[in-house]
Amino acid sequence: MNETISAAATAIRWVVEPGRPAATTVPELGIQDACDWLREHQQELRRGLDEHGAVYLCGLPMRSTEDFALIRDALIVERASYKEKATPRSHFGNDVYSSTDLPPQQTIRPHNENSYALSFPGLLMFGCLIAPDEGGATPVTDVRKVLQGIPQPLADRFREHGWALVRNYSDHISLGWRTAFNTDDPAEVAAYCKENLIAHEWCADGHLRTVQRRPATIRHPGTGEEVWFNHMVFWNSWSLDEDTREVLIEDLGADNLPFGTAFGNGEPVSRKDVEVIDRAYRAATVRQSWQPGDVMIVDNLLMAHARESYRGDRKILVTMGDPVELADCSPSAAPLAGFATQATSKGSWISRWKRKP
Repeated sequence: MNETISAAATAIRWVVEPGRPAATTVPELGIQDACDWLREHQQELRRGLDEHGAVYLCGLPMRSTEDFALIRDALIVERASYKEKATPRSHFGNDVYSSTDLPPQQTIRPHNENSYALSFPGLLMFGCLIAPDEGGATPVTDVRKVLQGIPQPLADRFREHGWALVRNYSDHISLGWRTAFNTDDPAEVAAYCKENLIAHEWCADGHLRTVQRRPATIRHPGTGEEVWFNHMVFWNSWSLDEDTREVLIEDLGADNLPFGTAFGNGEPVSRKDVEVIDRAYRAATVRQSWQPGDVMIVDNLLMAHARESYRGDRKILVTMGDPVELADCSPSAAPLAGFATQATSKGSWISRWKRKP
């Protein structure tokens, strides 16, 4: 076990065990005193996040969503909104959500929240009210290490071209556009897409398709470190298990999958490249089982987060804060609506959505 101790007399003592995130046990206090303790240690918590990317606070007197919100307000200065929604969540009020409402048998790959948007939360805070009987951890992945684990020629290709996201919004397979954009008005969707550099079209069957290019790497505005920051592997079709991938392509067609990713110039990412990047994620991932009263703070630019499948009841809350603008993060490629260059590949959505030089 490796323990790191701050020089301050009232320092937080971080315990770092192999394969686990940094953690500390909070003194036994009532909820108001615990929030005061957190406020007093904000600078140490920030230093811990800069070093470790994510930190566990164990043993907080958190019994309800209201307690969770009080802890959030002690730690997060400015709340961040959930934009361009991609997974179902329950809203408990006061900007407190369920971590996800996807079925318990479904795992969720590592991802940085809202990496496809022009602004995203700088901090995430998760809290456990009910721990599952088995599984259900929220693993975290140091995306500084992920970038180091990707072969340089491949990383440089992504630095140059960025990555592209194609979304097909459907009430049957993924989230419909009304839920994702929180509006019933197509004109509001069009205005949002124009403002946020997203190309969009309404397809013949009435569903919405969007295309956006984003940088694959950015720099943390506080530490200056370059990080791998994207949903490229998370939403690539090669990340689906083989049976699911074949069924979806057969039923929907390759153009109409709920999510698709490519290089920012529209060229496809190979299965081999996805597997290489996936291995880099796995090598940089740590996890800790939830216990009631645990809170995990995550620097969303330094750490991706995931979800294990689980058995039994599970109630993990999440809230987001300290929004960051992409423009302040030295993006390695400029964001664009659509792909970056004129098409060189045959294929409907690739050729139709590529931008002219």
